[in-house]
Amino acid sequence: MTTERVNPSELSPPTGFSHAVVAAGSKVVFLAGQTALDADGKITGDTLAEQFERALGNLLTALRAAGGTPAELARVTVYATDVAAYRAQARELGRLWRAAAGRDYPAMAVVQVVRLWDEAALVELDGFAVLP
Repeated sequence: MTTERVNPSELSPPTGFSHAVVAAGSKVVFLAGQTALDADGKITGDTLAEQFERALGNLLTALRAAGGTPAELARVTVYATDVAAYRAQARELGRLWRAAAGRDYPAMAVVQVVRLWDEAALVELDGFAVLP
C-alpha cells in the first residue's frame, strides 16, 4: 500500500491528524468501533486517557488480526462523551497515540456523543485501513 498525507498550507497546520490521506492498495479493512472493553467484555479504566489507550489498543489488535499495521490506517473517528475533556487531555492522548501507532496520522475527526453503547465508556474509535 502507498499512502500520501496531504496537508495544504492554506489550512491550519494539523496536530495529531492529517487533513487528507490518499491511499492506494488492494484491500480495505473496515474497523468496528472499539471501546475500552477487556476480553471479558468489561470496560477498563476510570479516566479518559486509560480508556483511550485501551480502545486504541483494541482497534490496533483488530487491524493487526486483519493483516494491517497502524501506518495503513487511512481514517479514524473518535467518539467522545466529553470533547472539552478530550481537548484538555489532547497532549496526553497524543502521546498515547504515538506510543501505540506512531506518527503516520490518518485523517481523523473527534465527535461528541451523548453516550456510547456501554454507559461506562468515555471514548470509542473506529476507522478503516488500506492494505497492499
